[in-house]
Amino acid sequence: MSYLGLDIGTSAVKALVVDDAGSQLASATAPLESSHPHPGWSEQNPDDWVAAAAACCSDLRQALGRRWQSVGAIGLSGQMHGATLLDETLKPVRPAILWNDGRSAEQCNAINRTVEDIESRAGIFAMPGFTAPKVLWCAQMEPDVHARIAHLLLPKDYVRLALTGERVTDMADAAGTLWLDQKNRRWDDLLCKASRTDPAWLPALVEGTEVSGLLRAAMATQLGLPAGIPVAGGGGDAAAGALGIGAVNEGDAFASLGTSGQLFVSTNTYRSAPGTTVHCYAHCVPKRWFQMACMLNGASPMSWFSHFSNRPISDLLREAETISNAPLFLPYLTGERTPHNDANIRGAFYGLGPDTSHAHAMRAVVEAIAYSFCDANDCLKQAGTRLQSIASIGGGTRSNFVLQTMADALGVVIQRYRGSATGPALGAARLAMVASGVHDLKDVVAKPEPDGEFEPRSETKPYHDKQLSRWRELYQALKPVAAA
Repeated sequence: MSYLGLDIGTSAVKALVVDDAGSQLASATAPLESSHPHPGWSEQNPDDWVAAAAACCSDLRQALGRRWQSVGAIGLSGQMHGATLLDETLKPVRPAILWNDGRSAEQCNAINRTVEDIESRAGIFAMPGFTAPKVLWCAQMEPDVHARIAHLLLPKDYVRLALTGERVTDMADAAGTLWLDQKNRRWDDLLCKASRTDPAWLPALVEGTEVSGLLRAAMATQLGLPAGIPVAGGGGDAAAGALGIGAVNEGDAFASLGTSGQLFVSTNTYRSAPGTTVHCYAHCVPKRWFQMACMLNGASPMSWFSHFSNRPISDLLREAETISNAPLFLPYLTGERTPHNDANIRGAFYGLGPDTSHAHAMRAVVEAIAYSFCDANDCLKQAGTRLQSIASIGGGTRSNFVLQTMADALGVVIQRYRGSATGPALGAARLAMVASGVHDLKDVVAKPEPDGEFEPRSETKPYHDKQLSRWRELYQALKPVAAA
C-alpha cells in the first residue's frame, strides 16, 4: 500500500506519495497565486487550491503508473489561519483571507479587550493573521458578506470538503483560529462570541491521526484513485511539518523556513505563555501540544529580492556568500507577528552606498532571516524554553549558506534532514499511514536521515552580535514612521 500527502501551501500545493516503509515514491508541485487588492491584504481563490491539488495528483498518477492505484489513504496539511467563508450551498462568499493579511488589527484589539484570559484559553492573544478577527472584520466592514456565512473552513479543509463532502478540521489547524480551547481541545463559545462567529458555522474536530471522511466516488474517478479510501484529519502546516521530521515528543525542536517562518518546540502538556508572543497550540497528534514563535516573513524575502533584481535566488546566494559584510534589511514585507505583533511595519534597507551590489543586498536579506529567528529564540527563552539544537525544514533550508548563517547568529547547532523541503507533505502522508489502520503512530514518527549539520562558528559571533543589535535598533527607529 502507499499513502498520499497533500500540503496546501501559500505559493504552491505540494504532494508526495510514500510506501509502507515511509520512503518517498514520487512528488509533485503546482503553483498558487495570491492577490493583494489593498495594502496589507492577502487573498486567494479557494477553488484554486482544489485545482492545484488535482493537478498534483495528475502528475503523480503519470509518474507512478499502475502503482498510483495502491494509494490507500490521504493526509492533508496546509497554510493555517485562512478564513474560507462559505454559504449554505458550500460555495465561497468571497476570496479567502490568508494568514499574512493584516487588515484586522482593530478587531484584534477589540477581541483582546473582551476576553481577559484569552492567552490561557487560546494559547496566544489575538493577532491579525488569525481567523477569528478576520470574521469580526467581515461583520463590521462587509456585513452583507457576513450575513451570508453558513460555514467556515481552513484552506486544507476546503480541499477535504471537495474530496469527502465532509466539514472537518484537525486540532492543530483549529488551534490557529483563535476559537479553540487549547487545553481541552474543543471549540470555545466565548471566543466565538467575541468575534461574531456562530459556533454552528465551525467544522467538526478530529485528531490528525483519525479518519475525517472517505474519498467520494466522483473525486475518486477524477483523480484515478479508489473510492472510499480514508482521508486523515491531517494538520496545519507547522504541526504536520513537525511530524514529518519526527518532532512530537517533549523538547523536539525545529525551524521551519518556508513562505513564513516558525521556531517550534513539542511539549507533552499544554503550557501557555502569557506576556509573550509565543503561540501555545494543540499538536496534530493526540495528547501533544507545542510552543511556537511565528514570523510572517520566512524565506519569502529571498523570493521577493530575486523578483526585484530579476535574478535567480541560487545565483544571488552564491554571490552573497562571498561578501564579508552587509547593509541592514528589515524583512517585514507583510508586517510581523513574533515578536512585534505589528501589522504596519514594512521592509527596508539601511546603509546602502555607491558600492552596494546585489550580493551585499542578498546577504542582508539572509542575515535578516537569521536575526528574525534570534528574536523568535529570545521569545521562547522568555516562555521558559531553551534550545541547544534544532532541526530545519522548508524550501529555504536547501541553502547551506542560509543554514550556516542561522547557526552562527543563533549560536545553536542546526540539523538538516533528507527530504526536509517537503516536511508538511511528508507529515500529511504519515498521518494518512496512521488513519489507514495499517500503522501505529509510534511506527511513523522516526526522524529522517541526516543531510548536514551546521555548527555555530565562534569567529562570526562579534560580527553578528553587532549586526543584530543595529538591526533591532532599526526596527525601533522605523516603527513610528510605519505607524504614521
